[in-house]
Amino acid sequence: MAANVNVAAICVGTRNLGPGWRSAVWVQGCPLRCPECLAPEWIPDRVANLVPAGDLAAELIADPAVDGLTFSGGEPMMQAAGLAEVAREVRRARDVSLICFTGFTLRRLKERPPSAGVADLLSEVDVLVDGPYLAVRNDGRGLRGSTNQQVRHLTDRLAEGFDFEHGPRTAEVRVGGDDEFVELMLVGVPPHGMAATVGEISRRIERENGR
Repeated sequence: MAANVNVAAICVGTRNLGPGWRSAVWVQGCPLRCPECLAPEWIPDRVANLVPAGDLAAELIADPAVDGLTFSGGEPMMQAAGLAEVAREVRRARDVSLICFTGFTLRRLKERPPSAGVADLLSEVDVLVDGPYLAVRNDGRGLRGSTNQQVRHLTDRLAEGFDFEHGPRTAEVRVGGDDEFVELMLVGVPPHGMAATVGEISRRIERENGR
C-alpha cells in the first residue's frame, strides 16, 4: 500500500537549501523538541496535510529545472518509510541529489531507528545533516543549524563544490495564502534573528486576519 507523508510545507525551487535548484519538503511532527527550535510550528504531532508519496514526488519535480531534494521538518526520520518512497519515485523520473536534516545522530538511527524505513531512507540520502539543534552553538554559518551537527556525505555526489559547514547562509520569505489569509514561509537556514522577525510578522498577520 502506498505511503502517505504528513506534510507541513513544500517549496518547489530554491537555492537556499543546498547546491543547485532544489525542492524541499518539511514534515509535520518532531519528538525531540529542541529548545529554540527554528521551526516550532512543525513540532506538534498532528495531522497537517497527508499527501500520498507518489503525488508528493510529482509535485516536487513539477519544475523541470529541479535537480535536488531537501527533506527537513519537523523530523523526517519519523516518516522515513514515506519519504524513502518519495525519493525512489522522484529518482525513477529524474536523477536528483538528496539532502536530509535530522535531529537524531546517525549512530542512533542505525542502532535504534525511531520509525520503520530509516535504513531505506538513509540508502537514498547523499548528505545527512544530523544531530539536535543547539541554539548556543548556532554560529550563523553553513547549512547546518548549529556547530554540533555533523554534515555526513553518505555518497560522494555532493562532496565538492558546496561548503555545507562554513558558507554564507541565505534564506527567503515566501508569501502565500489567499485573498482572506496571508501566510509567510521562511525558506533556508535563517541568519541570526531572521526566524524571530519572520515569526513575529506572521503572528501579527494572524492577529489581523482574526485567526
